[in-house]
Amino acid sequence: MAAHYLDFERPIADLESKIEELSRLSETAGPGALDLEIQALRDRAQELRKEAYANLDAWQKTMVARHPQRPHLRDYVAGLIDEFVELRGDRKFADDQAIVGGLGRFRGQPVVVMGHEKGHDTTTRLKHNFGMARPEGYRKAVRLMDMAERFSLPVITFVDTAGAYPGLGAEERGQAEAIARSTERCLTLGTPMVATIVGEGGSGGAIALAGANRVLILEHSIYSVISPEGAASILWRDGARAKDAATNMRITAQDLIKLGIVDRIIEEPAGGAHSDTETAIAAVGDAVEDELKAMAHMSAADLRKQRAERFYAIGRAGLQ
Repeated sequence: MAAHYLDFERPIADLESKIEELSRLSETAGPGALDLEIQALRDRAQELRKEAYANLDAWQKTMVARHPQRPHLRDYVAGLIDEFVELRGDRKFADDQAIVGGLGRFRGQPVVVMGHEKGHDTTTRLKHNFGMARPEGYRKAVRLMDMAERFSLPVITFVDTAGAYPGLGAEERGQAEAIARSTERCLTLGTPMVATIVGEGGSGGAIALAGANRVLILEHSIYSVISPEGAASILWRDGARAKDAATNMRITAQDLIKLGIVDRIIEEPAGGAHSDTETAIAAVGDAVEDELKAMAHMSAADLRKQRAERFYAIGRAGLQ
């Protein structure tokens, strides 16, 4: 897949274009003829990448969180879950592929795993509806959490959605009720639950899978009650002011950890998770493993109490 560069990455793109050009020339110039020049450019490109990603503003982080090459649910399942068996359907209407879930082993431990899948190309994006779930997706999530509790399995979720699908059919089938039921099931679950915001965490579509004991977030992910574009349209009746909305909404991981909305930030490779997906996926796996171990001996009552207190604390902080 060809590299996709964001606006602030243009200087890096120019350098990497020169590296490719020199690499082609070196094939005709002879072995090692241009190695020093190529390595110097690679070193410089890496320096620029580190500098750029160390100073991202809220809107730039939003763009990184939405990067089309950022790892998605299927990538995390492939990298972290062995013997994965996908379970489909809500047993009421249909199977919604915007939310994918099933059973598997996470580093030897049986788990239920699920999350939003956006897709990587036109075909898969349409199949997964760009990660925007319909009611049947959230009802599938409830079914999987019911199964997790029945068999005493931890639940791991990966959140990456701009929000729940707002179409007419979804509303007719009870979108709001389905989101509420999924959120409620998260909060009443009697087994450990760890949620990780791996891209966008948008609105109720995100919280429906993120009412967990521990909520983790990747360094350049975002989590918000509404998309920056949606907020700009409401506040200023101008979607073009999305950058202003992103800045004022405090949606970055660094803002959210201060507010107590998330519990842990997972560091990304220099250049973002999309620049080194294997390292990013492994880092997420290590963090999730730590959190599950910390909850391994908690009773169902203690897990529910801890989860409730976590979200009550957010509400109390908002009233101060």
